[in-house]
Amino acid sequence: MRLGTFRYPIEIGATEAGPFVRLEAVVDTGAAYSWVPKAVLIQLGVVPRERRRFVVADGRVIERDIAIVAARLDGRTQPTVCVFGDDGSEVLLGAVTLEEFALGADPLNQRLVPLPQLYLLRTG
Repeated sequence: MRLGTFRYPIEIGATEAGPFVRLEAVVDTGAAYSWVPKAVLIQLGVVPRERRRFVVADGRVIERDIAIVAARLDGRTQPTVCVFGDDGSEVLLGAVTLEEFALGADPLNQRLVPLPQLYLLRTG
């Protein structure tokens, strides 16, 4: 695990109706999207939506399937983009999912914290 990352429980389902599987995710704000091993997503019935390219930490470019899944954190559920990770890979809770829940990472205290409310500067 990288410095500044920590583990946090997350539940993932194919839809908001579930069923859900509880996973221990590495909170990694350096990862844009959340990643779950492909076998877990397939078992839940998640169907890939498209394929995208990603640059990984060592600079390689890889392609992976993505889908929209239901993520549950602390009893709240939101749809989020999820990458089909390699089997056996770590579950990652990425920055996009955190933003969808209006949460930020506090790695010092190893917890998720609510982000300040964002106000619209202009309407219309």
